[in-house]
Amino acid sequence: MHIEFRHLRTIKAIHEAGGLARAADQLNITQSALSHQIKGLEEQAGVELFLRRSKPMKLSAAGLRLLRLAEQVLPQVEAAQAEFSALRDGEAGRLHIAIECHACFEWLFPVLEGFRKSWGDVDVDIRPGLAFEAMPALMREEVDLVVTSDPEDMSGVTFIELFDYNPVFVASAQHALASKPYVEAEDFRGQTLITYPVERTRLDVFSQLLIPAGVEPASIRKVELTAVILLLVASNRGVSVLPDWVVREVKYSSDYVTRPLTKEGITRRLFAAIRSDDESKPFMQELIRLARVEARKLQLQ
Repeated sequence: MHIEFRHLRTIKAIHEAGGLARAADQLNITQSALSHQIKGLEEQAGVELFLRRSKPMKLSAAGLRLLRLAEQVLPQVEAAQAEFSALRDGEAGRLHIAIECHACFEWLFPVLEGFRKSWGDVDVDIRPGLAFEAMPALMREEVDLVVTSDPEDMSGVTFIELFDYNPVFVASAQHALASKPYVEAEDFRGQTLITYPVERTRLDVFSQLLIPAGVEPASIRKVELTAVILLLVASNRGVSVLPDWVVREVKYSSDYVTRPLTKEGITRRLFAAIRSDDESKPFMQELIRLARVEARKLQLQ
């Protein structure tokens, strides 16, 4: 016996309508086409599905069994269709984010909190893009967005500008470099540099300042949490370089000093790397909008 979704919809419609004429109207087909469909289904089943002499038209025992099947299957089919429609229209989906910027967690969490309230049907997850190659993962569709400061020319990938920031030098107010208006690469010689546990090519202080100048600090101390980095800096256990939005709360504290890197300062730009086919998805556009709004808030503080 070959049962199709239309057969289940027919059984359910006739049961609810109580007759062929009203069921045919509900299904938007002619009464003769509906009768033909029922006859073909009964021939397949080898049993009658309706008690035709009863008014309103009632289901036989076999028909009731199909009705129970329809009541189980059709809601699931309709839910799947609604889900597919939402995916197609960009109202639902998956948004797995890889972050190549360790400090970005503190900026991104408020963004995702605002996003969650409006896009609860989007599955959001965050993967720190430090233990794996984030851009190849984006191409393999293992992640859907990469937060990066290093745009590349990649086919099928769009890099969307988020905001600019300034990496700044952070030290104890008692540190020997505290009196300088800005710091340069040479100032890091002999210093203990406190960084996130990230390979140096992904740290602004190395990629933008120390590596080009050929300068190596006396030692490097790797710390996972920003709060601990600041605690160590305040205790004069070393110096650090952090994005300006990270130090917004301490730059006015008497325990710290923040200084530009070089006389002109260094400016970096964060990008959202996404697959080009995903750029038009409404939830993707909304995340980008919220990210920029949050960045403006931080810059105004």
